Amino acid sequence: MSRVAKNPVVLPSGVEVVLAAGEVSIKGPLGILKQALSGDVSVVREGDSLLCKVQNSSTQADAMSGTIRALLANMVQGVSKGFERKLNLVGVGYRAQAAGDTLNLTLGFSHPVAYKMPAGIKVETPTQTEIVLKGVDKQRVGQVAAEIRAFREPEPYKGKGVRYSDEVVILKETKKK
Repeated sequence: MSRVAKNPVVLPSGVEVVLAAGEVSIKGPLGILKQALSGDVSVVREGDSLLCKVQNSSTQADAMSGTIRALLANMVQGVSKGFERKLNLVGVGYRAQAAGDTLNLTLGFSHPVAYKMPAGIKVETPTQTEIVLKGVDKQRVGQVAAEIRAFREPEPYKGKGVRYSDEVVILKETKKK
């Protein structure tokens, strides 16, 4: 059995779990998340924790048990605390402005970029050069952050572009004569 899957997922107060055939639904104060289960892994509730059990002794089932346990832990954290990702804009004239469910970006192109937020993701812009994405689903928050970063990735000479707040961009030295 996977080392990750051996650890139980502890359920905080206010989080409800519904175990159906082939699916787990977790409901908390911030929302509801659902996850389909593979046939190799079953989820069992014991008290205030969830355990992932392997159905057969294959390598695939062992790997999936750890994956399902990690997904369940992320779901529990998402519905209880939520996830957030911060982005910074580096460059002269680079700006971001949140208007409802649309993020308007000025990134040095000849046109402004308008990015419509998917359902379940909230965007805030505390300053013109900071973007904060919040949501319940960790995968979706990370995907939206990656899509926004892809509009103008940090370039290696001046470091201009959209970067994660914890990202370190290693700058290259310019060419010398």
